[in-house]
Amino acid sequence: QVQLVESGGGLVQPGGSLRLSCVASGSIFSINAMGWYRQAPGKQRELVAAIFRGGSTNYADSVKGRFTISRDNAKNTVYLQMNSLKPEDTAVYYCNADIRYNPVSGYLHYWGQGTQVTVSS
Repeated sequence: QVQLVESGGGLVQPGGSLRLSCVASGSIFSINAMGWYRQAPGKQRELVAAIFRGGSTNYADSVKGRFTISRDNAKNTVYLQMNSLKPEDTAVYYCNADIRYNPVSGYLHYWGQGTQVTVSS
């Protein structure tokens, strides 16, 4: 079994910063893409940022220049550094990862349980 566990969410004032972490554990042979999505009340889940095993990244236009995604392959961990936070960044943030558990299995898509980020004065 594989688990993704997020941490680092909370309440922050506009202009502040937060750092989210997500650790993958369990039967893991390798991890390809890792990423962060978010879902605000009444809205669809959207991609925030993704990072591939080689280090290439993708960002939503709304967070470019403010958020930075990174990963530590040795620790099966992905991070999201969020700076200059705005009220519209308020959402539940979900970690996801494409993981295979042996050398011949395909990649399966896993989600974390989500962590709340609230930006408010």
